[in-house]
Amino acid sequence: MDKQAKIELGVGVLVVLAAAALFMLAMKVSNFAAVAQDRPTYTLKAHFDNIGGLKVRAPVKLSGVVIGRVSSIGIDRSNYRALVTMKIDRAYELPADTSAAILTSGLLGDQYIGLEPGGDDEMLADGDEIELTQSALVLEDLIGQFLVKMSDSKGDDK
Repeated sequence: MDKQAKIELGVGVLVVLAAAALFMLAMKVSNFAAVAQDRPTYTLKAHFDNIGGLKVRAPVKLSGVVIGRVSSIGIDRSNYRALVTMKIDRAYELPADTSAAILTSGLLGDQYIGLEPGGDDEMLADGDEIELTQSALVLEDLIGQFLVKMSDSKGDDK
């Protein structure tokens, strides 16, 4: 093997390694955790009136720490509310009176589910439902309320 062939082989190996590194980085950034997680989980469900821009694979956080992911989003046909199913890492046991809220990272960031544990001695089990929920704040609704209040206050000044 001459010197030129060794250089070409080395460059080829570096290109393949760089492509693999970029692929792994893309999977990490896109929250595609199915490849990397083999840890056991349990399923929790929660009903919300409005989920805003919540997406499948959105993080579920407890005190800012990711403890799970949203596994599915659908409509419960019995009450026409959004039904969110979450996979929670088994290492985290949650009290039965845990509450769930749909929160936003920053002002216009991605949405996630924030859990707030209660003080109950009984713990949630696989398939249980979180009863206490708070729906997403929709920015358009807030702006609409602000504009209505501003127009009402101008009418009071006259």
